[in-house]
Amino acid sequence: MQTMRWGILGAANFARQHMGPAIHAAHGAELVALATSSPAKAEGFQAFCPALKVHASYDALLADPGIDAVYIPLPNHLHVEWTLKALRAGKHVLTEKPIAMRADEIDQIIAERDRTGLLAAEAYMIVHHPQWQRAREWLEAGEIGTLRHADAAFSFHLTDTANIRNRPDTGGGSLRDIGVYTFGSTRFVTGAEPVALESRIRWENGIDSHAHVFGTMKGPGGSFTYASMTSMRLYNRQVVTFQGDKGMIRVEGGPFNANVNDLAKVELHVQGNRVITDRFPTANHYKLQVEAFGRTVREGVPYPCPLEFVRGTQAMMDMAYDAAKDISLS
Repeated sequence: MQTMRWGILGAANFARQHMGPAIHAAHGAELVALATSSPAKAEGFQAFCPALKVHASYDALLADPGIDAVYIPLPNHLHVEWTLKALRAGKHVLTEKPIAMRADEIDQIIAERDRTGLLAAEAYMIVHHPQWQRAREWLEAGEIGTLRHADAAFSFHLTDTANIRNRPDTGGGSLRDIGVYTFGSTRFVTGAEPVALESRIRWENGIDSHAHVFGTMKGPGGSFTYASMTSMRLYNRQVVTFQGDKGMIRVEGGPFNANVNDLAKVELHVQGNRVITDRFPTANHYKLQVEAFGRTVREGVPYPCPLEFVRGTQAMMDMAYDAAKDISLS
């Protein structure tokens, strides 16, 4: 397989704005089909991919022999169902985060992946970005000494009650939508897992609109304290810091939406108040993700973000939900 032929299940705005163009631009990939019953929504994809074939149903796209892989940007509560259907239809599959609502649901996807020999992955794009890879390199090289504390914040302001992020029936909530970033990025850089977590959550209409999670994590370098803030009711903020006894790594510039709100960069703060800054003005983590997916299928190289890693992040979210205590913010 020299070129992987992709189809997209559903005409989500995110797919039209980001993943569709990334698939179209990626080396070794070709966007060939879209499943949607809305011709108007299809037009947005055909604007950058005029030869796109449009199927009127998801099942029709999965039955198309001209498609090798599918990307699934459906609402959260549909991810497991359609990921399994795609694998059983003989397609490699890349599914938006979170790929499941609870960690144990991922086990059946792993089993089907192993049974079919196909690649199934969560679209956790940030691990493909060089800013996060650089942060991990600096930490592993001991540039900040012993890691003692990590904290992460991700917030935006969304009050539209019809939006799937604000609806419990579609798997909404700040932890599922953006906690996957504050938790997963820390796990990726440090190789650590949570030992104990506490949570303070503000609930609105059945979803967590604001969550403060804190506790202890333990990795190859030992234990450290951890704090995460996610909110869908605050001004935009994205930053992650890793603080050691000899220095600090700070990932900012919109680390979860690289080069959208600000220039992607990572800083190394060391003794003497020196700051080393690496900037990545051209890296597109969506395109890099598609290309990594293709290399794994074609060449058999390990995928940078396997489902086993994804399960660990989901297990951490499960811990946070299970430990939740209500907070009241007036």
